[in-house]
Amino acid sequence: MQRGSKIALDYKSVAVRSRAPTRARWLACGLLIPLVGALIVHSFFGTQPTSSTHTLPSAASDLPEFPPAPVVTPEPLEEEPLGETVELVVRRNDTLDRIFRQHKLSLTDLATIRNLPGVRESLDRLRPGDKITLVHNEGAVQELKRRISETEVLHVTRGESGFDTAVLTTPVQVREAFAHGTIESSLFVSARAAGVSPEIILKLANDIFGWDIDFALDVRTGDRFTVVYEQKFRDGEYIGDGRVLAAEFTNNGVTHRAIYFESEDKQIADYFAPDGRSMRRQFLRAPLDFTRISSHFNPRRRHPILNTIRAHKGVDYAAPTGTVIKAAGDGRVAFVGTKGGYGRVVILEHGGGISTLYAHMSRFAPGLKAGMRVKQGATIGYVGSSGAATGPHLHYEYRVNGVHKNPRTVPLPKAEPISEPYRAAFEARARELFASLDRARDAAVAAVPAEQASHSSSSADPEV
Repeated sequence: MQRGSKIALDYKSVAVRSRAPTRARWLACGLLIPLVGALIVHSFFGTQPTSSTHTLPSAASDLPEFPPAPVVTPEPLEEEPLGETVELVVRRNDTLDRIFRQHKLSLTDLATIRNLPGVRESLDRLRPGDKITLVHNEGAVQELKRRISETEVLHVTRGESGFDTAVLTTPVQVREAFAHGTIESSLFVSARAAGVSPEIILKLANDIFGWDIDFALDVRTGDRFTVVYEQKFRDGEYIGDGRVLAAEFTNNGVTHRAIYFESEDKQIADYFAPDGRSMRRQFLRAPLDFTRISSHFNPRRRHPILNTIRAHKGVDYAAPTGTVIKAAGDGRVAFVGTKGGYGRVVILEHGGGISTLYAHMSRFAPGLKAGMRVKQGATIGYVGSSGAATGPHLHYEYRVNGVHKNPRTVPLPKAEPISEPYRAAFEARARELFASLDRARDAAVAAVPAEQASHSSSSADPEV
């Protein structure tokens, strides 16, 4: 047993002794391998820098250069709408308070917006047809836009600290246009057939030739007109017409021509004849937009109601009830009220012993009072049939020192020629605009035979 025990002891001790040298040898090998590898690399390549930035071999200079990768900018995410967008159109007698109540919008927001600097005047001046664009969230206003002029838009937005305002500029582009026509029934119908807007027609009749031609009576079939005028565009979209630049009207064989001239210092801005005299006279030939004459100046006219010979000492202009009546010239209101068969009447004194009378009105212009001054073209009342009238019309009289004169034929003094300091600039502008007027007329006249020939050719029977 002792021998066995000794053998067992000897075996155990031998096993322990044999593992230790083996572990030492493996440890030594593990330590030597990296060292040997480093020596091999060093002997093969020599010393090399250990920086992370490496220098390329000289052959790299022959490699093609590649452009840098394009920078891709991610598209911005679309902002979520702030709320519901509504476009409000102003109707007659509308107010902002009424509009907000109808659409259940916050009246508190309206009061806050109106109290912003410079906003109240721009918002409160409403005209029928005006548009207001609103974005709201359950009635709470988030954004408001309203055009305040031809080139400006008021923009109100809700921010973190309240409402902010800005005026956005929207430039207008102006282009020249022209039209030419021949009167067949009336100026209005013929001009509309030539593509002329009602605004341009009224400027021709009232602002340019209204002192020389009575468009209610003098215009006749065969009269001709040519007009060069401005058209306005915003972002390429036609938005309306501007001023008339040059115009020509041939009435009963007599040609009237005019241009618009504005001096650099803005002291002069008006329509002038070729000789430099203003087209404007002291009095208009007719105190309302052209219409028809129902009764002429006639000292021996038979009165339609009394059936007796009674002088008709004025001119009657038949027109619908409510048609605007304008002051024929600058003057002072001498009388406003009711006067016998005249009905509602206004009398103006113009100085130099001249007075004008306007009768049978339906109503007077708001605020018109005796003693106040009025300018030529100002509204003084509206056509009606008050007094001894068989229908709605304006009875108009022109008196000189108490003596009645025919308003249609009484000589009107011409204006003085344009002053010498502006003469050279006027003549240069006149040559330019009258040349444009001539080209427009000639082009329109030349186009008529071509159109007629084309129409005739297309409608003729084909030859067999």
